[in-house]
Amino acid sequence: MNTAPPLRITHIGGPTTLIEVGGWRLLTDPTFDPPGRRYTFGWGTSSRKITGPAIPAADLGPIHAVLLSHDHHGDNLDDAGRALLSGAGTVLTTVSGARRLGPATQGLRAGQTTRITHPARPTIEVTATPCRHGPPLSGPIVGDVIGFALRWAGQHHGALWITGDTVLTRRVRDVATRTRIGTVLLHLGGVRFPVTGPLRYSMTARRAVQLCAALRPHTVIPVHYEGWQHFQEPREVIERAFTAAPPAVRDSIRWLPPGEPTTIIDA
Repeated sequence: MNTAPPLRITHIGGPTTLIEVGGWRLLTDPTFDPPGRRYTFGWGTSSRKITGPAIPAADLGPIHAVLLSHDHHGDNLDDAGRALLSGAGTVLTTVSGARRLGPATQGLRAGQTTRITHPARPTIEVTATPCRHGPPLSGPIVGDVIGFALRWAGQHHGALWITGDTVLTRRVRDVATRTRIGTVLLHLGGVRFPVTGPLRYSMTARRAVQLCAALRPHTVIPVHYEGWQHFQEPREVIERAFTAAPPAVRDSIRWLPPGEPTTIIDA
């Protein structure tokens, strides 16, 4: 019999989701600035935010932990999101990000595992997963990024994986060989910038289908594909790719209505 606590996920916008399980309230990549501003990402790249959050930061309620894939891009941590960090019980991010954000933040390298605990809640094991936020050899330019695999007692289909901003690489694909994944929050968008031409800085829908064919997750939830000018593959492109995929992949995709808490059947 499955004893896992119910899992509820709310897509707030961009990469930002609220994950609720067993009394825990976890927030991913906080972005709560209003739309309209242009953000620079370095090396001549920039983008304008065109959609605001589905839930204002003031209406969030308590946050027990923040899972921050990286701190140095405004579409993953903006000013309003940064202001939330001091009120979270735990902030997990990259090692370099932890140095920038201060001693209250815990830095993880890909492959490292930590636990978040509370006497009245189930222990959640968090393992940092690899990301490459751009083409080969772009790491020194784009900076460090990680994803997060979350495990807790009673999961039937497998871990909850937040991929983080990444293209598909061998190390990312190898997550499927090391971890049984039940639900994946899949960062997409196929990001490109005029200054770097055809180079991609996040996963395309075609590559996402390949990854999910290897993972075989129970549920695939696309995030971080909308709300900014630099995204090149909106929902309709992702839908076409998954519609053409094998049935097991095609049937796994689930779109979350922004701002609406959605129960995910058995992560």
